[in-house]
Amino acid sequence: RILEIFRFAMGYKYLAGTWSLFSVHVAHAAWLQMHTIHPRGESLQGPRMEITDLIKHEHVEAAANSEINDEDDDMLSPLPGLGSAAGQPRQVPAYRLAGTDRPTVWSEFAQLAVSTGAINLGQGFPDWQPPDFVVEQAHESLQNGFHQYTRPAGHPPLTAVLAKRYSAHLRRHVDETTDVAITVGASQALYLTLQALLNPGDEVLLLEPAFDLYYGQIRLAGGSVVPVPLRLDDRSKRWDLDVRALDAAVSSRTKLLVLNSPHNPTGKVFSRDEMMQIAEVVRRHPNLLVISDEVYKYVVHSGGPHVHFAALPDMWERTVTLSSAGKTFSITGWQAGWCIGPSRLIKPIQLLLPFVQFCVSTPMQQALAQVLSLADEPFEGHESYYDWLCALYRHKRELLASQLSRCGIVPLEGQGGFFLMADTSAVHVPESYLTHGTPACPEMTRDWALCRYLAVEVGVIAIPASPFYSPPNRPLAANLVRFAFCKGDEVLQAAADRIHRAIKA
Repeated sequence: RILEIFRFAMGYKYLAGTWSLFSVHVAHAAWLQMHTIHPRGESLQGPRMEITDLIKHEHVEAAANSEINDEDDDMLSPLPGLGSAAGQPRQVPAYRLAGTDRPTVWSEFAQLAVSTGAINLGQGFPDWQPPDFVVEQAHESLQNGFHQYTRPAGHPPLTAVLAKRYSAHLRRHVDETTDVAITVGASQALYLTLQALLNPGDEVLLLEPAFDLYYGQIRLAGGSVVPVPLRLDDRSKRWDLDVRALDAAVSSRTKLLVLNSPHNPTGKVFSRDEMMQIAEVVRRHPNLLVISDEVYKYVVHSGGPHVHFAALPDMWERTVTLSSAGKTFSITGWQAGWCIGPSRLIKPIQLLLPFVQFCVSTPMQQALAQVLSLADEPFEGHESYYDWLCALYRHKRELLASQLSRCGIVPLEGQGGFFLMADTSAVHVPESYLTHGTPACPEMTRDWALCRYLAVEVGVIAIPASPFYSPPNRPLAANLVRFAFCKGDEVLQAAADRIHRAIKA
């Protein structure tokens, strides 16, 4: 087993001459873990420092271009008595973290939810328990002795199941050892993919509005965001791809496109035709790679298909597909995600895994290896659990949409996920909310002010859309608000009733 791990690690040396020494460090770390030496022992500190240098994790160049203002002084001030060899004080923490201590939309509205007791339609996790067959597999995994480290790149039973499933999804062979990496949720899958593929100065295309996590992670990897707004048709309330704008946004510095379907926050599911147009753009630019974020792939509740971007002609070699189990099985706390792609893109991710954690929770991986297939079986009168899930969310979206409509809030079109974006232009926002900024939003925007009003005076938490846009495009969000409908029917109804009473009063 130790020799196998050593050979596995040594296989990475193709990346560059310096990676040969690095692969020995990975194999040595694996040997230490196999012999239960504490993972924080001094023997691992050398490799940890070396990988930081090799992948340019510090990104001094990116930090030099970032805006650091007076609010960051405390964050960047040196610790007492800590200085460099030249006698100069060191900055604590690193420059790349400048600004990350500031309040965010999430911290502000989470505090409002607690202080007001409002119904929370802001947070994107279900308020019900996972199905029994999922919990049963977790119990079995624990009872059957899966308590120790497993393979850093992924528990073999789980990678085997994922390889088999994605071989069918993508209509090609997916190798369970070289083409799959298991991560601590999809957020870490995204983080590692960006760290493995981006160099300082590389550009990343984002279709806006975009999940706000993307912006911070791209910055941490040394990249810069190039936003490409989706077009919102005022008449149909449909989100459309502007393929010409996407093509025009590609430059000699562009390295990645992040594609998210079903899409957060809009709920848009990109059609096959739109995917083919995106693929054509990728073909025209040989250096462009794609991260396809598909965490909501099993929640296409419109009845249409989910299109795997990597299944399109020529796209397998250019794409890392990300997903996870949390949204599908209502187990967001299990934190198990994965990356699927060609070995040339997955191996660098596998290389990083032992340096962020030795492995994802073994019992959770063992359970998921069974759960993914059990979900194909008939469930609650439906052909499969996946079919039942789509029907559940179709009902909940229709319930919330109909109730918001009677309040004068117009639901925008969406085909997947469990978020609903709505046009609130007909809703009056009290002037007092428009004229006072907050630490998270010093220059108050209409969408943010409306959400504060809903929280404080109506008792409902929703999320303003402006944080899902880059600063130049935030005016596009003025009338838009995001609601999460992954909640019980009685919760959705109660929230809608509160809004209706306040608006119609």
